[in-house]
Amino acid sequence: MSKRSLVSILCTAAMLVLFAVFPAAAHADNPIVQTVYTADPAPLVHNGRVYLYTGHDEDNSTYFTMKEWRLYSSADMVNWTDHGSPMSLATFRWASANAWAGQVVQRNGKFYWYVPVTNRATGRMAIGVGVATSPTGPFTDAIGRPLAENGEIDPTVFIDDDGQAYLYWGNPNLWYVRLNADMISYSGGVTRIPLTTAGFGTRTGNAARPTLYEEGPWVYKRNGTYYNVFAARCCSEFIGYSTAPGPTGPWTYRGTVMPTQGSSFTNHAGVIDFNGGSYFFYHNGALPGGGGYTRSVAVEKFTYNADGTIPSITMTTTGAPQIGTLNPYVRQEAETIAWSSGVETEPASEGGMNVGYIDNGDHIKVKGVGFGSGATSFSARVASATAGGRIELRLGGATGALAGTCTVPATGGWQTWTTVTCPVSGATGTRDLYLRFTGGGGSLFNVDWWRFAGTAGAGR
Repeated sequence: MSKRSLVSILCTAAMLVLFAVFPAAAHADNPIVQTVYTADPAPLVHNGRVYLYTGHDEDNSTYFTMKEWRLYSSADMVNWTDHGSPMSLATFRWASANAWAGQVVQRNGKFYWYVPVTNRATGRMAIGVGVATSPTGPFTDAIGRPLAENGEIDPTVFIDDDGQAYLYWGNPNLWYVRLNADMISYSGGVTRIPLTTAGFGTRTGNAARPTLYEEGPWVYKRNGTYYNVFAARCCSEFIGYSTAPGPTGPWTYRGTVMPTQGSSFTNHAGVIDFNGGSYFFYHNGALPGGGGYTRSVAVEKFTYNADGTIPSITMTTTGAPQIGTLNPYVRQEAETIAWSSGVETEPASEGGMNVGYIDNGDHIKVKGVGFGSGATSFSARVASATAGGRIELRLGGATGALAGTCTVPATGGWQTWTTVTCPVSGATGTRDLYLRFTGGGGSLFNVDWWRFAGTAGAGR
């Protein structure tokens, strides 16, 4: 994203709007990502973290102009680490456009990413498969051609308890195949699931599409019941769902999960259980410049009803509650963010991503930092091709109590890294940490990672 893009220019304005409209906006953590527009969330739980795979809406889009997918992860559901783009259209040499909504599943020590893209040879939408040995990639084309192709979109994948995997997709229809154990081929034919009003609700005023099913299925199993959560009745869409006693039906429509709302005429759901809680991911148009083609991913925690039905869920700015606290006494990536204003992320020469394009007054919020008995110093890995600047460590808000200030020198390049350290006082207990960046005009410096040191017993 360009630094002068609408998001980066207006993030501060967004915060002012949130403060003005929502009394609890000081704790706003939705949408999850503020540095780029994201869409079509696909969460995956792996080794104590949630890996959130998303699409990427280009700035100022007037269509679903999408060239890559993005990845974020979190252990606490509020501080999300940016892993950049582990897969793009260029991954699939046979694809020409439309990096749209997909999903990742793990099996046999590998991670498989099923995505819809346009097949250059036919001009139709087809399902491709990326594969990696790590949830963060990089992903490569698993088979060098489409896995399936019938011009339809939005794959979701589900592995049943007996080991049988299913791939579902479709708009305007709903299809599935039984994947083989290799996850890159299937047995039998492509089967169309009957879209009946009993199974998927009744749409009025559209004889060609009599049911509510539109697109974006998300299939999973809970307590012996199969759920199909989907985008319903375009446009604007809401999220509805159906249940079944088996992975291929028969489906019964159960109602609305998330009513139409959120300044985007589409929506797309992802549902997981993590660390004892249930979470519903979706997208809206909540960031400045946001809308139907410039969307942003958000999340809510919810509780199933006693009978297993899903309650109605409303979009909020607060998002999910934090699980535990963040440990400041180990290396933390600068791109681990609960909320940000003005900054962007980019690939770092020392690996991973770094925060960059930092101007005077920009800031990053890190939520629920567990300082314990107290921090005594702060270190950060920084680089600057200009005169540098300062990192102000503030508690509770961007203009909150000042716990320390680190000076960032000129290092001779945006990827010429050095470590700076400064003393800290007053950082005790559990606090929201704000890294506020100050200095002259233009871009000041980049930050790769940071870490606090503390008194004896302060670390955890």
